[in-house]
Amino acid sequence: MAERIETLITEEEIAKRVGELADEITRDYEGKSITLLGTLTGAVFFLTDLSRKISLAQEIDFLKASSYGDGTTSSGDVRLSLPTKLSLEGKHVILLEDIVDTGHTSHYLMDFLALQNPASLKLCSLLSKPSRRVIEIDIDYLGFSIPDEFVIGYGLDFAQKHRNLPFIGVLRSEVT
Repeated sequence: MAERIETLITEEEIAKRVGELADEITRDYEGKSITLLGTLTGAVFFLTDLSRKISLAQEIDFLKASSYGDGTTSSGDVRLSLPTKLSLEGKHVILLEDIVDTGHTSHYLMDFLALQNPASLKLCSLLSKPSRRVIEIDIDYLGFSIPDEFVIGYGLDFAQKHRNLPFIGVLRSEVT
């Protein structure tokens, strides 16, 4: 079977929206320092681009949590394998996700982070699939809502491949 990738969101559309999100976060936290926590590995590209466009003092760290493994659907069983090493108490924390799908991982991480007594805690996600939501969760800063398609690129992968694409695409299998 051959693979074909259809572009869902272009590199230019991503750059424009990331800039808009950065402007919104900069306005909302004017005069404050923020802590950006990115989820590994998918949110690395998003966090990097967003961070460079936010005009505020900031700390950056990462969490590693997964409910997918190498599959294409969430198992619902969230595993946190790398918690942040930063003290979050009294800080303005923004969790950055590549995608909110079922809501399991984001809900788990937001609950985990809230226990560390931050001054504020917000969720920022590049993508959301509302039709797949099992656990409702508020996304404070959202890049794009997308249909129920398995997406790759700009940090998102299929079995650790395709993260490096500069756009968001849908992977199709074709019989050749």
